[in-house]
Amino acid sequence: MADDRQGSDPALTVASMVQSGQGQTQAIERAAGIYESRGIGNSYLITTDEGSVLVNAGALGDAKRGRQLFAAVSDQPIRYIVLTQSHANQFGGLEVYKTATNQIIAQRTYLEDRRYFNALGEHYQRGSRRVFSSITGPQKDIVPAQEIMPDMLMDDYLSLTLGGRRFEIIATPGGETRSAAIVWLPDEEIAIVGNLFGPLFGNYPNLNTLRGDKPRSALAFIDSAKRVRHLKPKQILTGHEDIQGQAEIQKQLTRIINAMQWVYDKTIAGMNAGLPLRRLMADIQPPDDLLLTEEYGKLSWNIRAIYHEYTGWQEPERGITDLYPVPASSIADDIKELLGGVQPLIERAQAHLNQQQPLHALHLLDIALAAEKNSTQAKTVRAEALKLLQQQTGNKNLWERRIIEAELRDLDEP
Repeated sequence: MADDRQGSDPALTVASMVQSGQGQTQAIERAAGIYESRGIGNSYLITTDEGSVLVNAGALGDAKRGRQLFAAVSDQPIRYIVLTQSHANQFGGLEVYKTATNQIIAQRTYLEDRRYFNALGEHYQRGSRRVFSSITGPQKDIVPAQEIMPDMLMDDYLSLTLGGRRFEIIATPGGETRSAAIVWLPDEEIAIVGNLFGPLFGNYPNLNTLRGDKPRSALAFIDSAKRVRHLKPKQILTGHEDIQGQAEIQKQLTRIINAMQWVYDKTIAGMNAGLPLRRLMADIQPPDDLLLTEEYGKLSWNIRAIYHEYTGWQEPERGITDLYPVPASSIADDIKELLGGVQPLIERAQAHLNQQQPLHALHLLDIALAAEKNSTQAKTVRAEALKLLQQQTGNKNLWERRIIEAELRDLDEP
């Protein structure tokens, strides 16, 4: 890859990347003795004369294919398996690769992450299925029936040598999980970073996912990105990409760091000025040289995540009723009675659509459908509003387009 590359290819989508392992017939050699098996999360086999190191096991289905691909390039046993984070597309295939003689290494917070993920398993799986089911395939191909835990836990740093090859494992919290770590090959100047930067290099990070997850810290992400930049890698292997060229990598890492620091500083300044959250989401717009792409993370959602990271769930602009378990939908029948039916709400929603204001229309339709959940006309106008919203957002963000598509599917349910 040439040094003039500007981060990820703008044409790449996360959906195409997580499905890129389908039909893969041979491991890709990304550097001397470093092989890649693609999938929902890529796995990397690093070979030596005394055995191999596997970075991430991938999802369960991907691991079954990956084991065959890796067996074709090395007959040495896997001595270590390093997990770069605590999501199923990194640990799901452990049962495929784990033996009595190899060791699984993870950052110490991995155990805590897995505890809360398991405690909220149904919640997280429901959110993931809603967004990703048509992309990632059935749950049985992702998560193993029995979880395998790490043999070795590291805190901030761990080094090991195998077959003359040096490995450094460095904690990098703040990416997709607090237990994130990277694998640094100092002799080759290659960093295997998993999804520290998300699935696309040069995108906004996803500080809080729409499937429901613990928020990630903006400052921890910035500090972790600085750790990678300090290494001055010539090549970065992410959870899905191969980024090459030391000068370009340094440039892109600096841009990511500066962009997120700018967003953080502006959000904090706005909070101190007493500005409401939604105004901050609408008004904070970085200069062009600090704009990141939004296929995975999104600027306005990061502003919201930073706001809530420091304030919790309360938003004063929502008023005192937001403190109590009585939602706005509880007065839908009152509004219906006052208006003589939901028809005026639907008509006003249509008027907002005609003015290219889908969100205004959706607010009204939420009330109309709370009062008459089976209103065919309200559902029809809601579908139009969602499609217009999708058009206006430009399909730039995976989560946004998948949530809109899920909302459209919900309209077909009785």
